Amino acid sequence: MSRKIKIGGACVNQTPIDWENNLANIKAGIDQAKKEDVDVLCFPELCITGYGCEDLFLSDWLTTKALQKLEVIVPWTKGIAVAVGLPVRFDNHIYNTTCFISNGEIQGFYAKQKLANDGVHYEPRWFTSWKSGEVVDFELGGKTYPFGHISINHSGISIGFEICEDAWRKDRPALEYTNKVDLILNPSASHFAFKKAEFREDLVCKGSRLLDCVYLYTNLLGNEAGRMIYDGDILIANQGKLIGRNKRLSFSDFNLISVDIDFDSGETDEMLDPNFENQNEEFAKAASLALFDYLRKSRSKGYVLSLSGGADSSTIAVLVAEVVKHGMQELGEEKFTQKIGFELDESDQKKIVGHLLTTAYQGTKNSSKETFESAQKLAESIGAKFHSWTIDQQVDSSRQTIEKAIGRDLTWENDDITLQNIQARSRSPIIWMLANLNNALLLATSNRSEGDVGYATMDGDTSGSISPIAGVSKSFVLQWLKYAQNELGYSGLEHVNKLTPTAELRPEEHNQTDEEDLMPYGVLKQIEIEAILNGRSPKDIYELLSEVYDEAEAKSWVTKFFELWTRNQWKRERYAPSFHFDDFNIDPRSWYRFPILSGGYKEELENLP
Repeated sequence: MSRKIKIGGACVNQTPIDWENNLANIKAGIDQAKKEDVDVLCFPELCITGYGCEDLFLSDWLTTKALQKLEVIVPWTKGIAVAVGLPVRFDNHIYNTTCFISNGEIQGFYAKQKLANDGVHYEPRWFTSWKSGEVVDFELGGKTYPFGHISINHSGISIGFEICEDAWRKDRPALEYTNKVDLILNPSASHFAFKKAEFREDLVCKGSRLLDCVYLYTNLLGNEAGRMIYDGDILIANQGKLIGRNKRLSFSDFNLISVDIDFDSGETDEMLDPNFENQNEEFAKAASLALFDYLRKSRSKGYVLSLSGGADSSTIAVLVAEVVKHGMQELGEEKFTQKIGFELDESDQKKIVGHLLTTAYQGTKNSSKETFESAQKLAESIGAKFHSWTIDQQVDSSRQTIEKAIGRDLTWENDDITLQNIQARSRSPIIWMLANLNNALLLATSNRSEGDVGYATMDGDTSGSISPIAGVSKSFVLQWLKYAQNELGYSGLEHVNKLTPTAELRPEEHNQTDEEDLMPYGVLKQIEIEAILNGRSPKDIYELLSEVYDEAEAKSWVTKFFELWTRNQWKRERYAPSFHFDDFNIDPRSWYRFPILSGGYKEELENLP
């Protein structure tokens, strides 16, 4: 019997409990695999329900319905073998499983053993770990199937399984399979982060070498549930060599690659799509895919943005233009516009951006001519609708009301923060009106560096439905804008890139700049990495900075960071949802939890040299 077969992976863009969408994508993947004569096809982790169901997994009805949907899928597998992921309730515990189906018959369920419980993951809240090596009987529809740490014999090929985190541990379950299986299938939901794809490829190649087998890895695709982005990686390795890699961060509903493998001779095909060249390219594609999916899955009709002419809002405007560019390039005009819910007679990218993105420059007497021109020229260059108005009347009305109430005038000497915040806050109601009128997503403009130290006005520049760049530092934003101008061709950024970052909330004679208010952005990024990602103490960070900077400066920066960090946790609790891009983020709902009330590092800061 020949042991030459074609194996494939199908990444799918799923949404929690969107049964129609999820099953349609699975069926489309199966149908395409059949057309390509694929023998064994692997779908991602929990693809029937969606990975991001969170506490819905604890509901009895969800696991019951997932099994019902599995029964819908089973007949679609006539003539093919398919691994498909779903949660299963068994003996009052919920397990994260993949079901292997062959030619219209369920063959068994593999249950995940290593549950992700770091960073953005909280799997032990919902699932129970399966015991290594244990296999039991599971009854479904009057039939009994093997359940647990299973392996399957299919067409003379011995198949084992891992699910995502299983492969990332030293005591990985697949070690039980060493020299016992020909093929390992790994359905995954591994969130996007910069440079993570390279690490993942290395993991898959090393796994195939260590386990002496062919290894097939399939990841989820797209912005599934709001915060996490999945790159849709499909990776195939044989004896330590990568032989299959698909196009990552696709705008399609599903993506499939397959290769022929002779399990007797070891001969294989190769299908390797190129990786992204750098982090800037990766960011553009990941952020635009995340915005595209968030728009259509939230059933919104476009985006609204308060375009200040500065770096943050300009970055977001360009990312919306990237949504249109990448969507049209990959899907074509008709399918792209259909997916976002409108039709146009012309296939002009700028016209579609104009339909999707409405911007407004909301000036005050403290705003400059330079930022107005920067905002206007950028909007015109990408095709966005552009409005302009001033908010001095609203600011003055609020100021007069409070001055009358407290019986004194407000001054910049005594009331600096109050007078700055009322300007930022007065912009919010008007821009929200525009978003409501358009049934659009309001895009908040805060970046991660501002989130670190609370350099943002709550219910002002933090207002929004989604905060697209809150997962990246200001340093990253500033260098990416130069990349977007020079490499992506956004000439309208020329004015933005000449400006010094400033909130423009104090009178012009104050010469306000962001770095003067805070500290150099490079230093701020270094402190946040050491404090949040690496968990270092104020003293440790002070000592690191003192090796490079003046000791007094280093002490002042460390003190300011930790004082502002602890004082502003409540703001981070209220930020609009943000996308996860980097190795870490500061969103307490998805990565770094910190108490709203604390001692504020008082003793630690007092003890700095």
